[in-house]
Amino acid sequence: MKALKYLLSIVCSVALFSCTVPVQQEVKNHEGKNAVIETIMTRRSVRKYLPQAVNRDTMQVIVECGINAPNAINRQAWEVRIVDNPKVIKKLTDLYIKDNPKAAEDPNFQNMFRNAPTVAFIANDTTFPFSPVDCGLMAENMILSAWSMGIGSCCLGGPARFMTSNAEASGYLEEMGFSENFELLFCIGFGYPAETPKAKPRNAEKVKFMD
Repeated sequence: MKALKYLLSIVCSVALFSCTVPVQQEVKNHEGKNAVIETIMTRRSVRKYLPQAVNRDTMQVIVECGINAPNAINRQAWEVRIVDNPKVIKKLTDLYIKDNPKAAEDPNFQNMFRNAPTVAFIANDTTFPFSPVDCGLMAENMILSAWSMGIGSCCLGGPARFMTSNAEASGYLEEMGFSENFELLFCIGFGYPAETPKAKPRNAEKVKFMD
């Protein structure tokens, strides 16, 4: 019996060692080289794009990555509409310029979605308190998967506020056909980058490990 217990203890020790050490080595040896970490650390918000819209097959992959994000009780309390029609984007931008004429004075201004040729409109379920969080998680999946394929993006709150407050723009919003109790929360502009923005500093002091 003692021999059996001793053998079991050795087996458990070996199993534990084999489960923990490789993981630690993986983190140490691949820190900064892991594809996921590399994507996260190199991603930047892009505001200058090539004129063509993102290929729809590529956008389908981006959306699939988005809806596979973690979400509360798997309720998937989000809805997404993708717009890549330049005429529609121009029409909405013209309405935006009427209310914000100074925006067009910027020589880099092309449209109200930070110049992106493809826009994802994300709506949340107003009856579910965790829906905004779930939408944020989905959006991050979309943004990171896009960047991994060479697609830039920029998360946008201003255009969403405009579209929900401007009578003409909200009319187009109704055409998107979001379900009852769903409201536009924010937008994400996507496109092929025409710039390489530098990283902005992050305040690591806001993170503390507690004993």
